[in-house]
Amino acid sequence: MTDFQRIRDYYQHFNEDERLQRDASGRLEYEMVMHMLQNHLPAEGTILDLGGATGVYAFPLAQMGYQMHLADLSERLIAIAKGKSEKLKTGKLATCEVVNAVDLSRYADDTFDVVLLFGPLYHLLDSNERNACIREVYRVLKTGGLVFASFIPYLSGSIAIVDRYFFAPDQVGQGNLQEVFSSGRFNNNAHYGFQEGYYPTSDEIVRLFGNSGFSIVELTSIRGFLYEKEDRYYSIQDAAMQQEILRWVVETAKQKEIIETCGHAMYIGRK
Repeated sequence: MTDFQRIRDYYQHFNEDERLQRDASGRLEYEMVMHMLQNHLPAEGTILDLGGATGVYAFPLAQMGYQMHLADLSERLIAIAKGKSEKLKTGKLATCEVVNAVDLSRYADDTFDVVLLFGPLYHLLDSNERNACIREVYRVLKTGGLVFASFIPYLSGSIAIVDRYFFAPDQVGQGNLQEVFSSGRFNNNAHYGFQEGYYPTSDEIVRLFGNSGFSIVELTSIRGFLYEKEDRYYSIQDAAMQQEILRWVVETAKQKEIIETCGHAMYIGRK
């Protein structure tokens, strides 16, 4: 079972508000995700940003005219988002609430045109929790509605735990390293750093959503082959060459080898 308090504690200190702005890797992910959203979102509608932290995506989408409902497990992150929303004259959030992704009972059936699931699947260790989350997302979506779900693929996540050992050996031992490579589940040995991680293969993700009734629209990397090369990419002075590289990043992002080994990935499904 997932220890949700450990996750709350982690986000009590982690600077989630600036995660996608403070470095090149976050910047690339944000740009690729926004590009995907703009390609797939309906022209208008009601969106639930589930696990949306301080509203990194919710606020830009609200400014574009979507009715945004932000939900997150962290009371601290929701408080930050509420403070931001209250200061705005336009693009306010419709609702901003503390919610566990496995229980969406506060939302009625067939409420949302789109659900963004950018975080919960990083943490839900138990298959019953994951299934409950996806069933709830399916329930609150309108027929024909879309889910955008990010996840950390098995190889990327597991290898990253080896990297973590190099700079934080108290977080990783032989036991939890064996566990992450055998099951995709990571339980941090320390009470700091990323907690309670789950790293599925892309095939597992497709099955997870398919078992709840979703049909797949797209499966893609949201880091692409620039994963861990982002700083060098953004330092390119030749604008035409930079755009040509990005074109091939997007062109190859749906290849399975890229999805499995290049950081965060995205599943898009339709109810």
